[in-house]
Amino acid sequence: MANAADFSLEAELHTAGRRAVAGIDEAGRGPLAGPVVAAAVILNPAAIPDGLADSKTLSATRRETLFEAILATADVAFAAVSARVIDEINIRQATLRAMARAAAGLLNPPDFVLVDGRDLPPVNCDGKAVIGGDGKSVSIAAASIVAKVARDRMMAEAARAYPSYGFDSNAGYGTATHRAAIETRGPCPIHRMTFSPLRQLSLPVD
Repeated sequence: MANAADFSLEAELHTAGRRAVAGIDEAGRGPLAGPVVAAAVILNPAAIPDGLADSKTLSATRRETLFEAILATADVAFAAVSARVIDEINIRQATLRAMARAAAGLLNPPDFVLVDGRDLPPVNCDGKAVIGGDGKSVSIAAASIVAKVARDRMMAEAARAYPSYGFDSNAGYGTATHRAAIETRGPCPIHRMTFSPLRQLSLPVD
C-alpha cells in the first residue's frame, strides 16, 4: 500500500508566515522519447485529497482519480519541455526550465517552493530541495501525480502520431519492444537523440 506523505513541511512554512507554498515535481527525466513535464501545486489546507503519495507508488487508475481531485481543489500548473530542447540544453537544464515555467503558471505566485530532488529551479521566491520529497510532502506528491498523468496523456497522443513505438504503453521509456522498434524503424521526431542508445545511431530522423 502507498505510503502517504504529510503536510508537516508546509505547516512549518505557514507558521513562519509563508502563505502560498507550492510543491514542484517532474515526470519523464529518463525516457528515450517525449517531453519532460513538471507540475507545481499549491494545495488548499482545508481540502487536501486523501491518499496523496509519490505517483510511482500509485496505480494508473488511482493517479487519474487523484489528478482530478487535485485539479478540483488546488492551484495547479504544469509545463513541458520538448525532446528537441532536451537535446539542446540537456535533461537537467530542461527539467529545471519546466519546473520554473510550472511555478510561473500558477494563478497565485508562490512565496516558497518545495521541490523534489537536489536542485532548485530559477523561481522568484525562496525554496527548498527535498530529496525523496514526493514521499514526504503532500504538495510535492500532488505535483508528481499531476506531472505523471499529464505526461502519460501527452505520450498517448504521441502514440497516435507515431504508432510504431508503443508510446501509449511505455511512455517513451526504453523497454525491449521500444528499443526493438528504434532498431527496426529508426527514431521519430520526438526521440531524444542525445540519449543512449540513440546517440550511437547514424540513422536520420524521419
